[in-house]
Amino acid sequence: MLANAKDQNGHAHSGVPARTTREELGSLSDSDVVQRFLDGEERAFGELVDRYDNRLLNFVYRTVGDRERAQDLVQETFVRVYRHLHRFDQSKKFSTWIYTIASNLAKNELRNRSRNPLVLFQTIKKNWDADHRPLEWEDETMKPDDLFRKRHLKEMVDRAVKELPEHHRLVFVLRELEGKTYEEIAEITDTNLGTVKSRLNRARNNFAQIVAPMVD
Repeated sequence: MLANAKDQNGHAHSGVPARTTREELGSLSDSDVVQRFLDGEERAFGELVDRYDNRLLNFVYRTVGDRERAQDLVQETFVRVYRHLHRFDQSKKFSTWIYTIASNLAKNELRNRSRNPLVLFQTIKKNWDADHRPLEWEDETMKPDDLFRKRHLKEMVDRAVKELPEHHRLVFVLRELEGKTYEEIAEITDTNLGTVKSRLNRARNNFAQIVAPMVD
């Protein structure tokens, strides 16, 4: 940034942006952190990595089924974000943009792979929550018998997911595991809202038919 440039609030400042502490960065919105990085504060990018690294890894791993490869793809996601953040439309949600990049890399990985699509899920609940919150993981307070039952159910779900088309798997993971809204999924997958809902319903129905005998 040029010396004596003005920030978004019209305040003059020198060409070197004031350094922000990690605690201060952590209290900012994604949009503000992005702006700090664009203003020349490299530390802000580390804050974005901290916020999204594990979330993206879980998402990509459930999509491609290979943790090491998922780590590579997440690393590539951040490389692309770093290179192209100046092109990001800040009227949009940063989370949607970065998930779109990761989703595209994961889809390319599946297309280029000769192996079967792999595990997407760790567990599944008996019924979909009325408010469609993301699926719950294993609860440490559960009784051993219940944990065993859920793990056995997981194996059934793992086999069932391989039968789903790629686009059904993707919307299912984004909705049920990542908790994305229908609108966000439509943007991430570059698909219209009706198609997203249709694919998700089909995926849920297919799973219900396979899983139903396993749940009382």
